[in-house]
Amino acid sequence: MSIGHNLITSLLSDQDSPARKLIDQMPGGFLIYRADGAEEIIHANQALLQIFGCRSLEEFREWTGNSFKGVVHPDDLEEVEQSIRQQIAESQYDLDYVEYRIIRRDGQVRWIEDYGHFIHDETAGGIFYVFLGDATEKRRKHEQEQEHRLKIIEGLSVDYDSIFFCDFETGRIKPYRTSHRARTLMPQAQAHYGYADFISRYLPSWVCAEDRALFSMATGPDYIRQKLARDNTFLINYRVLNHGRQEYLQLRVVNVGRNEQISQVVFGCRSVDAELTRRIEQRQILEDALKQAREAISVKNIFLANMSHDIRTPMNAIAGFTSLAKNHLDEPEKLLGCLEHIETANGQLLRLINDVLEISRMESGKVHVEESLCSLTAMLSNVHETLLPQADAKDIRFSLDLTGLRHDSVYADQHKLLQILLQLADNAIKYTESGGNVRIALQEQTVPGRDLAVYRFLVEDDGVGISQEFLAHIFEPFERQQNTTLSGVYGTGLGLPIIKGLITMMEGQIDIESALGEGSLFTVALSLRFSAESAVVPPPPAPPAALPAQPRLLLVEDNEINLEIEVELLEDAGFLVDTAENGQIAVETLTQAAPGTYSLVLMDIQMPVMDGHQAARAIRCLDDPALSSIPIVALSANSFEEDRKASMASGMNAHLSKPIDIAQVLETVARLAQLPE
Repeated sequence: MSIGHNLITSLLSDQDSPARKLIDQMPGGFLIYRADGAEEIIHANQALLQIFGCRSLEEFREWTGNSFKGVVHPDDLEEVEQSIRQQIAESQYDLDYVEYRIIRRDGQVRWIEDYGHFIHDETAGGIFYVFLGDATEKRRKHEQEQEHRLKIIEGLSVDYDSIFFCDFETGRIKPYRTSHRARTLMPQAQAHYGYADFISRYLPSWVCAEDRALFSMATGPDYIRQKLARDNTFLINYRVLNHGRQEYLQLRVVNVGRNEQISQVVFGCRSVDAELTRRIEQRQILEDALKQAREAISVKNIFLANMSHDIRTPMNAIAGFTSLAKNHLDEPEKLLGCLEHIETANGQLLRLINDVLEISRMESGKVHVEESLCSLTAMLSNVHETLLPQADAKDIRFSLDLTGLRHDSVYADQHKLLQILLQLADNAIKYTESGGNVRIALQEQTVPGRDLAVYRFLVEDDGVGISQEFLAHIFEPFERQQNTTLSGVYGTGLGLPIIKGLITMMEGQIDIESALGEGSLFTVALSLRFSAESAVVPPPPAPPAALPAQPRLLLVEDNEINLEIEVELLEDAGFLVDTAENGQIAVETLTQAAPGTYSLVLMDIQMPVMDGHQAARAIRCLDDPALSSIPIVALSANSFEEDRKASMASGMNAHLSKPIDIAQVLETVARLAQLPE
């Protein structure tokens, strides 16, 4: 008799048999049923009865119809039996495995894991013995993990063109979405592939050689577990070759498992080529900006160092010659020499301050081009006449050539053009030795069909010249061909940068041809509109009108030191001087004075109580015409063009700059004394 037959006979006939006791005491469910016919249940152990909620084997047989078919949920039966038959056909030695639902006696639906095996005995026939366990909780966790994984995949699907699920325990990888790169290696969607095999084929097929070591390390299971142990996700950027062109991709790895082993992950892959390229460009922009900032700081430091040097040089002269003058008060010639040196140093310091302020205004955008109709002949003649005494003093032949001029009246910023030409001609005379030649010339090239011409202003000398090395830096602030000690000529090194800025502002161009020891040629080219209308040329100053023997001035100044100096200078020049410390006092003084008491008012601008502009407007509003029309001259440390315009707009007649130039004051007083009262 067979073993199977003896086991079945023992289970059916003897409830106290050792075999039955052993089976009933097993912790998991155990079922034996016949393979043929109605699949009759031979025996079910106590654990299985508890799974089904049955109190006895008889109750279990009744609930299931004493058949395996009654054990399985009706909706799962066909699929379960087909799976069992298929697994038996494939292997007679392995346990078959299926999952299905059951209906407990109390109506609950539970999930069951079924590990079974088929045996055939000649006496007993075909028999299945099955180990069963309640997998409901396990199934619920699996479904939660699946839901969690799908949420992650759904989130990644917005941005990522390739998405994979990988299980390191099984060594399998499943694609949910594939790009053209992965599709060549994973032709079947939703199929499982070997993870290691996929990585080994993807690496040489797509990843750039320089990034293969990085990619291989980042996709290794041990490395992934190590990274995900600290954070739920990580990413790397790597490059692939796409039609011979490098493209940046980003691989994001997300932990989707619920256990501590970190065995289930999702890979998301997307192109970040445009994003990284933009970041690289932005980083380059930032690096360039940082470099420019550092260069600007360096330039600023050099600028301040040069400023310090160039300010201290004339200040040292002023301090030194002041000390010498005190030591030689009884020696008129030495004293006069010291004072002349102090005056020269003062002029140098004033020019430096003016130049620095001019550059600052240009860089801040406060300087603007304002065109008006002007005469080029008059302008160049003015330059020639102004600098001719300086040239004669050095025995330099200073000539003016206007034979190339055909249209004299043009629209230009007369003030700026005059500043450019005076600076260039002044430099030429300074750096030309005695007996040399300086020439100013003008050439005109008209534009056909338009009232426009290109005017070339040439300033040429046969002086010391400029080296080719220095020409590359000639328009940089404080740059000089030679220092003041070697050349014997003091210069701030700011004149040419200012000229360059003005010419650029006027949309012109400046070119230089020069050689050491041979001289220089500066050419300024400007496109200017010409006019058939003649520009109004101011007439030469008329002889001064007769002034009172001792003309009386009203000096308005709030600074005591300035007031003391200005009063002394004016009284030494023959003026009677009354003072007022602010604009309000000046208006009250004029209101109380008889007409004709004062020939002119010298007005400071920045003062407490009432400033100079407010005071000028108040004076112009006085009821008495003889008082309201009195000449008013601004005397201010603010010397820019906009400051002059503000003074004119407030009703003043002229604007003079501090420190006071007594010769200029005398000329202005004499000129304004001719105004109708």
